[in-house]
Amino acid sequence: MSVTLPESVDAWRLVSARRSFQGVLPVAAMQRLGDALASTEGTAHYELDFGRDEFGTSYLDVRVQAPLMLTCQRTLEPFVLPVTVDSRLGLIRSEREEAALPPGCEPLLIADDGKLNLVDVIEDELLLALPLVPVNPDSTPAEEVVGPDPEETSGEGRSDNPFAVLRELKKR
Repeated sequence: MSVTLPESVDAWRLVSARRSFQGVLPVAAMQRLGDALASTEGTAHYELDFGRDEFGTSYLDVRVQAPLMLTCQRTLEPFVLPVTVDSRLGLIRSEREEAALPPGCEPLLIADDGKLNLVDVIEDELLLALPLVPVNPDSTPAEEVVGPDPEETSGEGRSDNPFAVLRELKKR
Protein backbone atom coordinates (compact mmCIF):
# COMPACT_ATOMS: atom_id res chain seq x y z
CA MET A 1 0.00 0.00 0.00
CA SER A 2 1.45 3.35 -1.04
CA VAL A 3 1.29 6.51 1.04
CA THR A 4 2.27 9.03 -1.67
CA LEU A 5 -0.23 9.93 -4.35
CA PRO A 6 1.19 10.25 -7.89
CA GLU A 7 -0.13 13.13 -10.00
CA SER A 8 -1.07 10.92 -12.96
CA VAL A 9 -1.37 7.14 -13.19
CA ASP A 10 -2.14 4.50 -15.80
CA ALA A 11 -5.50 3.21 -14.58
CA TRP A 12 -5.36 -0.09 -16.45
CA ARG A 13 -1.91 -0.99 -15.08
CA LEU A 14 -3.08 -0.23 -11.54
CA VAL A 15 -6.14 -2.46 -12.02
CA SER A 16 -3.92 -5.33 -13.20
CA ALA A 17 -1.56 -4.81 -10.25
CA ARG A 18 -4.46 -4.33 -7.77
CA ARG A 19 -2.72 -1.24 -6.39
CA SER A 20 -3.90 0.70 -3.37
CA PHE A 21 -3.12 4.17 -2.11
CA GLN A 22 -3.88 5.77 1.22
CA GLY A 23 -2.86 8.98 2.83
CA VAL A 24 -3.76 12.55 3.65
CA LEU A 25 -4.42 15.32 1.15
CA PRO A 26 -4.72 19.00 2.12
CA VAL A 27 -8.09 20.49 1.22
CA ALA A 28 -6.23 23.54 -0.13
CA ALA A 29 -4.76 21.30 -2.87
CA MET A 30 -8.24 20.93 -4.40
CA GLN A 31 -9.06 24.29 -5.98
CA ARG A 32 -12.55 23.52 -7.30
CA LEU A 33 -13.58 22.16 -3.91
CA GLY A 34 -12.03 25.18 -2.19
CA ASP A 35 -14.24 27.50 -4.26
CA ALA A 36 -17.33 25.87 -2.69
CA LEU A 37 -16.04 26.06 0.89
CA ALA A 38 -15.90 28.81 3.52
CA SER A 39 -12.30 27.81 4.33
CA THR A 40 -9.71 25.45 2.80
CA GLU A 41 -8.21 24.50 6.14
CA GLY A 42 -7.98 20.84 7.04
CA THR A 43 -7.13 17.58 5.36
CA ALA A 44 -8.88 14.74 3.61
CA HIS A 45 -7.99 11.15 4.54
CA TYR A 46 -8.29 8.89 1.52
CA GLU A 47 -8.06 5.24 0.51
CA LEU A 48 -8.06 4.23 -3.15
CA ASP A 49 -8.20 0.58 -4.24
CA PHE A 50 -7.95 -0.58 -7.86
CA GLY A 51 -9.15 -4.03 -8.84
CA ARG A 52 -11.40 -6.26 -10.90
CA ASP A 53 -14.59 -7.88 -9.60
CA GLU A 54 -15.88 -11.43 -10.21
CA PHE A 55 -17.52 -10.30 -13.47
CA GLY A 56 -14.28 -8.85 -14.84
CA THR A 57 -15.32 -5.23 -14.33
CA SER A 58 -12.40 -2.91 -13.58
CA TYR A 59 -13.11 -0.64 -10.64
CA LEU A 60 -11.71 2.00 -8.33
CA ASP A 61 -12.97 2.03 -4.73
CA VAL A 62 -12.82 5.55 -3.27
CA ARG A 63 -13.10 6.17 0.46
CA VAL A 64 -12.56 9.71 1.75
CA GLN A 65 -13.22 11.39 5.08
CA ALA A 66 -12.88 15.14 5.42
CA PRO A 67 -14.25 17.78 7.79
CA LEU A 68 -15.23 20.58 5.39
CA MET A 69 -15.96 24.19 6.37
CA LEU A 70 -19.18 25.34 4.69
CA THR A 71 -21.34 28.45 5.01
CA CYS A 72 -24.77 27.77 6.52
CA GLN A 73 -27.41 29.20 4.20
CA ARG A 74 -29.78 29.72 7.13
CA THR A 75 -27.49 31.77 9.37
CA LEU A 76 -24.64 32.65 6.96
CA GLU A 77 -22.21 31.42 9.62
CA PRO A 78 -19.42 28.93 8.86
CA PHE A 79 -19.77 25.40 10.22
CA VAL A 80 -17.88 22.12 9.87
CA LEU A 81 -19.61 19.32 7.98
CA PRO A 82 -17.95 15.91 8.31
CA VAL A 83 -18.12 14.39 4.81
CA THR A 84 -17.63 10.67 4.20
CA VAL A 85 -17.39 9.19 0.71
CA ASP A 86 -17.50 5.45 0.04
CA SER A 87 -18.09 4.71 -3.62
CA ARG A 88 -17.14 2.24 -6.30
CA LEU A 89 -16.32 3.67 -9.71
CA GLY A 90 -16.48 1.35 -12.70
CA LEU A 91 -13.67 2.16 -15.12
CA ILE A 92 -14.90 2.32 -18.71
CA ARG A 93 -13.29 3.16 -22.06
CA SER A 94 -16.47 4.37 -23.79
CA GLU A 95 -19.97 5.42 -22.80
CA ARG A 96 -21.39 2.24 -24.34
CA GLU A 97 -19.74 0.20 -21.56
CA GLU A 98 -21.75 2.06 -18.91
CA ALA A 99 -24.79 -0.19 -19.31
CA ALA A 100 -22.69 -3.26 -18.43
CA LEU A 101 -21.67 -1.90 -15.02
CA PRO A 102 -23.15 -3.70 -12.02
CA PRO A 103 -25.72 -1.88 -9.83
CA GLY A 104 -24.21 0.56 -7.35
CA CYS A 105 -21.17 1.15 -9.54
CA GLU A 106 -20.81 4.68 -10.91
CA PRO A 107 -19.08 5.07 -14.29
CA LEU A 108 -15.67 6.73 -14.62
CA LEU A 109 -14.67 7.34 -18.21
CA ILE A 110 -10.93 6.80 -18.71
CA ALA A 111 -9.07 8.60 -21.50
CA ASP A 112 -7.70 6.60 -24.42
CA ASP A 113 -4.17 6.77 -23.02
CA GLY A 114 -5.38 5.34 -19.67
CA LYS A 115 -4.15 8.34 -17.70
CA LEU A 116 -6.04 9.24 -14.54
CA ASN A 117 -5.45 12.08 -12.07
CA LEU A 118 -6.20 10.66 -8.62
CA VAL A 119 -6.47 14.05 -6.89
CA ASP A 120 -9.17 15.01 -9.40
CA VAL A 121 -11.08 11.79 -8.61
CA ILE A 122 -10.96 12.52 -4.86
CA GLU A 123 -12.01 16.13 -5.47
CA ASP A 124 -14.89 15.10 -7.74
CA GLU A 125 -16.24 12.66 -5.15
CA LEU A 126 -16.07 15.28 -2.39
CA LEU A 127 -17.85 17.83 -4.60
CA LEU A 128 -20.61 15.32 -5.31
CA ALA A 129 -20.99 14.66 -1.57
CA LEU A 130 -21.57 18.33 -0.71
CA PRO A 131 -25.18 19.30 0.02
CA LEU A 132 -26.88 21.50 -2.55
CA VAL A 133 -27.90 23.95 0.18
CA PRO A 134 -25.63 23.62 3.23
CA VAL A 135 -27.49 24.12 6.49
CA ASN A 136 -25.95 23.67 9.91
CA PRO A 137 -28.14 21.09 11.70
CA ASP A 138 -27.54 22.92 15.01
CA SER A 139 -28.80 26.29 13.72
CA THR A 140 -32.23 27.85 14.12
CA PRO A 141 -33.77 30.35 11.71
CA ALA A 142 -33.62 34.00 12.70
CA GLU A 143 -36.90 35.45 14.08
CA GLU A 144 -36.99 38.03 11.28
CA VAL A 145 -37.30 35.14 8.82
CA VAL A 146 -39.88 32.98 10.58
CA GLY A 147 -41.70 35.62 12.62
CA PRO A 148 -42.63 35.40 16.29
CA ASP A 149 -43.87 32.18 17.80
CA PRO A 150 -47.70 32.15 17.66
CA GLU A 151 -47.89 31.02 21.29
CA GLU A 152 -45.96 34.11 22.38
CA THR A 153 -48.42 36.54 20.80
CA SER A 154 -51.42 37.43 22.88
CA GLY A 155 -54.93 37.26 21.52
CA GLU A 156 -55.76 40.69 22.96
CA GLY A 157 -55.88 43.81 20.85
CA ARG A 158 -55.98 44.12 17.12
CA SER A 159 -54.01 41.45 15.33
CA ASP A 160 -51.96 42.12 12.21
CA ASN A 161 -53.43 38.98 10.76
CA PRO A 162 -55.35 39.83 7.56
CA PHE A 163 -57.93 37.16 8.43
CA ALA A 164 -58.72 38.65 11.86
CA VAL A 165 -61.71 40.51 10.39
CA LEU A 166 -63.09 37.25 8.99
CA ARG A 167 -62.67 35.61 12.38
CA GLU A 168 -64.75 38.40 13.96
CA LEU A 169 -67.47 38.03 11.27
CA LYS A 170 -67.58 34.29 11.83
CA LYS A 171 -68.26 34.80 15.58
CA ARG A 172 -71.48 36.75 14.80
